[in-house]
Amino acid sequence: MIESFRNLFAIPDLRKRLIFTFGLLAVYRVGCNIPTAGIDPLALLEFMEAAKNTLLGMVNTFTGGSLARVAVFALGIMPYITSSIVLQLLTVVWPYLEKLSKEGELGRRKITQYTRYLTMLISIIQSTGIAIWIERVTTPGGASLVPDPGWAFRLMTVLTLTTGTAFVMWLGEQITERGVGNGISLIIFAGIIVGLPGAVVTTIQGVQSGTLTLFMIAFLTAFMLAVVAFIVFMERGQRRIPVQYAKRVVGRRIYGGQNTYLPLRVNTGGVIPVIFASSVVMIPSTIAGMFQNEWLQSISNYLAWGQPMHYALYVVAIVFFSYFYVSIIFNPADTAENMRKYGGFIPGIRSGKKTSEYIDRILTRLTLVGAIYLAAVSVLPEFLLSGFAVSGLPFIGETLDSNLPNWVTQGMGINFYFGGTSLLIVVGVAMDFVQQLESQLVMRNYDGFMKRGRVRGRRG
Repeated sequence: MIESFRNLFAIPDLRKRLIFTFGLLAVYRVGCNIPTAGIDPLALLEFMEAAKNTLLGMVNTFTGGSLARVAVFALGIMPYITSSIVLQLLTVVWPYLEKLSKEGELGRRKITQYTRYLTMLISIIQSTGIAIWIERVTTPGGASLVPDPGWAFRLMTVLTLTTGTAFVMWLGEQITERGVGNGISLIIFAGIIVGLPGAVVTTIQGVQSGTLTLFMIAFLTAFMLAVVAFIVFMERGQRRIPVQYAKRVVGRRIYGGQNTYLPLRVNTGGVIPVIFASSVVMIPSTIAGMFQNEWLQSISNYLAWGQPMHYALYVVAIVFFSYFYVSIIFNPADTAENMRKYGGFIPGIRSGKKTSEYIDRILTRLTLVGAIYLAAVSVLPEFLLSGFAVSGLPFIGETLDSNLPNWVTQGMGINFYFGGTSLLIVVGVAMDFVQQLESQLVMRNYDGFMKRGRVRGRRG
C-alpha cells in the first residue's frame, strides 16, 4: 500500500492531476466559508444551532456547512445534479434529446450545454426562495436574520448564490477533465467529509460530559464499520449471467467462440433513487414554509422527521424511484438484441424475446434487493437522530410509546455522520476514486493498491 502511494507521486502526469484535484477542492472549501452580504451572522448562528437536528441540518451536511453560513456556495452542486437528472429523464420522453444522446460527442456537448442553462434557472429559483425565506425567519430569541430586508437584499442574494453555483459547476467539470475522478462526486464528498472531524470532537465532548459512555462509543464504532462493510459488499455485488458467443468466420479470421458473462449490479441506480426520494419528502415542508397555510402546516407536521408517515413515504419513494431509474438506464430488450446481433446467447434461453424476459426478471429481483438496501441505509440516520415517534400511530400509538424505551421513540442523539446517505455517498465515491487511481497505475505498468487483482463482484 505504501509503495502504491509512492508510485502515485512518482508519475509526473498523475502527480499533476492529483495536485490539481486537491487544489480545486481547496478552492471550493474556501468559497463555503465566505458569507453572503446582508445577514446577521450571530442571529444566523443561533438559528442554525437550534435547527441542527432537523431536515435543514441534514441538507447543511451535503453543502459542507455552507448553508449554515448562507455562504457564496450555499446551493452547492445540487442544482446541477437536479438539472442533470431532469435532462436524463427528458431524454426518454423527448425525441429531440434522445436523438442528441445518440450523436456521440457533439450530442453530448449539446446536452451538457442545456444542463448548464437549466442549472442557472434552478439556481435562480432556489436562491430567490432562500432570500424570501431568510427574511421571514427569526431566531428562538426573536431576532431577525436580515436587519435590512427588501429587494436590494433579495437581488444581491440571488446574484451571489447563482454565481456561486455556476463557479462550483465549473470546478466540477475542470476536475473531471483535468484531474482524477468525477468532479461532481468529489465536491459532494468534500462537503460531507469536512464535517467528520467536528462529529468526532462532539462525540469526545459527549464522553467527557457523561452523555455518552465508552461502551456506547465502542458499539457505535463497531456499528459504523459494519455499515461501511455492508455498503462495500452491496455496491460490489453483481449477478453474473453467463453468455456464450458462437464462432463467426469473417474473411480469414474466426471471431467469437468465447464464454463471458453479463454483470448486473445489485444497486444499479446508485444513490440517485435516494436523492429523488429526499426531494419528494421535502416538498410538503417546502410548500408549507412558503404559503403559511394551517392545512399545509398540519400535513408538514404529519410528515416531519421521526413520524411514521415520513418513514413510510420515504421507503416507498426509494423503492419506486429505484425501479423507475433502472428502467431508464437499462433496457433488457436492447441488450438482448445486441447479444443476438453478435451471435451471443444465454445457455438454455432462446434468443430474442425470451432472453429479454429472462434478463428483465433477474433485474427486477435485483432492483428490489437494492431498493431495500438503500432504504435501510438511508433511514438509519433519521432513526439515530429522531427515533420513531410511535405516538402518531392510530389506536396503538400511545400504548407503544409508553412501553418502548426512550432511545426507540426519541432517538439516540447520534450525529448524522455515523450512517445513512452521507456514508453511502462517501464510501461510493471513495471506492470509485481508488478504482480510477488503480487503473492509472496499472496502465503505466505499476502495481496498483490491490496487487492480487481487482475487487470482484460476488457471483449470484
